[in-house]
Amino acid sequence: MKADRKNSKKFEHIGGILQKILKTCRPETNDELIKIWDNWERVVGKAIFENARPAALKGKILLVHVASATWTHHLQFLKKDLIHKINATLGKELVKEIKFKTGTF
Repeated sequence: MKADRKNSKKFEHIGGILQKILKTCRPETNDELIKIWDNWERVVGKAIFENARPAALKGKILLVHVASATWTHHLQFLKKDLIHKINATLGKELVKEIKFKTGTF
C-alpha cells in the first residue's frame, strides 16, 4: 500500500496524458496529422501558413482552419495542388480531400 501512495505523488503533465489517450483512440491519424503539421509551412508557403493551419485528419479528409472567408475562397482554387503537395512531401496518399473552416486557429 505504501508503494501505491509513493507512486501517486508523481505528477505527469496533462499534455502527456492527453497524448496517450488520443493514441489509444486514433493512433495512426494523430501521427499522420503531426507529419502534416510539421511540414505545413514548407508545403503551402509562408502566406498560406500565416492564414491556414491543419486541424484534424479524419480518414483521408484534412480539416484546415482558415483565418477569413477570403482565404477560404482562395484556398478552394488551390485545393488539388495542396493535396498533391502534401502527399508528395510525405511520400504517400494521406489526403484525398481538404475541407476548409473559417474561424480562428
